[in-house]
Amino acid sequence: MSNGKRLSLGLDLSTQSLSASILDIDRRETAGNYSLNYLKDERLNGYGIGPDYILPPREEGEADQPPALFLAALDVIFGDLQKDFDLSDIAVINVSGQQHGHVYLNNQAPSLFAALKNETPAGSNLKSLLGGSLAHDRAPIWMTASTAEEAAFIREAVGGKDNLIALTGSDAQLRFTGIVVRHIAKKYPDIYQRTSVVQLLGNFVSAVLTGNARVPADFGNGCGMSLMNYQDKDWDSDCLRAAAEGLPGGTEGLRARLPEVAAPDAAVGTVCRYFTDRYGFSPDCLVAAGSGDNPQSKVLISSDLLSLGTSFVNMVATDGKTMDTTGAASAMYDGVGRPFMFGCRTNGALVWDQVRARHGLSREDYAPAEQALRETALGTFLVLWQPRTESFPASGSFDLWRDNHNATGLGPDYAGCIESSLAAVYHHSRPFAPESDSPLYVTG
Repeated sequence: MSNGKRLSLGLDLSTQSLSASILDIDRRETAGNYSLNYLKDERLNGYGIGPDYILPPREEGEADQPPALFLAALDVIFGDLQKDFDLSDIAVINVSGQQHGHVYLNNQAPSLFAALKNETPAGSNLKSLLGGSLAHDRAPIWMTASTAEEAAFIREAVGGKDNLIALTGSDAQLRFTGIVVRHIAKKYPDIYQRTSVVQLLGNFVSAVLTGNARVPADFGNGCGMSLMNYQDKDWDSDCLRAAAEGLPGGTEGLRARLPEVAAPDAAVGTVCRYFTDRYGFSPDCLVAAGSGDNPQSKVLISSDLLSLGTSFVNMVATDGKTMDTTGAASAMYDGVGRPFMFGCRTNGALVWDQVRARHGLSREDYAPAEQALRETALGTFLVLWQPRTESFPASGSFDLWRDNHNATGLGPDYAGCIESSLAAVYHHSRPFAPESDSPLYVTG
């Protein structure tokens, strides 16, 4: 029985983990935080991801994760939450997912998802119940960089970069969902033929929670697709036509594979019976559409926010009309619908980890590197390294380069890499981030 508390649950489907935060609504305080690391949690072994958390790429620039892992992680984390909370106290669930990540669902998905609203067999789980709904056993994520041909095609098909930015708020970025869908459709036409619904990762979780495979995409996530009109907050006919040219079913075929568009904080249903029977959620628990991790992070701050995570993201509040005409950054909306500009540097904190690894330190062994950083004079060394193709600005990958080849210690390398990567974010943000005395908030 519920003890009368009102709780909210936030789920974050990130590159490295599934995390949950429970908030006490009336006290306005955190009641609990949980996180499942995909590599470290032995309950999530066997999905084939490597130390970089992605599946072995089949071509250069491919970056995928297994959607079956996401399904398994949801069951595991709800089991953990159930041990410490009466989940009938949770009144609402909101979701954050990797920006630009998406899942391909087949024509069985609507019925298989809907079956979660009924009594499910004992011993079953989300992976066994929904595994048959996957048209593709890989979910492309934000690190995807194998799509240069498709990005160039879409850009030109809508009349060039300036016109694409005017329509969508962004240039054609390699990782954007519409561009990746076109790439998949051309390289693996059987996958596209099998696909009935393309769901963005944040909305995919909401689809599972509500038992609705066609739960709406949110317009915060929709900005990162090269398919949505930024001002209208709906799919753009010119962009759909460009992305679908030459594909089976053409424009209408692509449009049919996309759900409707809704606000990120719109209620899209209540939790289905699978979760009420198995974990004790109230059948009245609301589920929000959800959004991408960057739109949801930006909700915390009404001004400007710099996220120093796996990638580095500079989020700058705007008037909804400001665009970066260089094409390096993108116009988006946050999880409550406020406009902002978004510059994402792919080679972020993972590169810092790789620098430390070159000096024999493990991913968690921060102390020696932090000590070396404190002992290294600011602005002394310049170290550049892009292991992955970069989008901010668009540029190729290259190996570690030092401006002083005699200084190869941990301090020079670590300090030089940190300073140069942050300087790159600052420099390439100048077209859309005016100088200001307002504080810059930082998260990681």
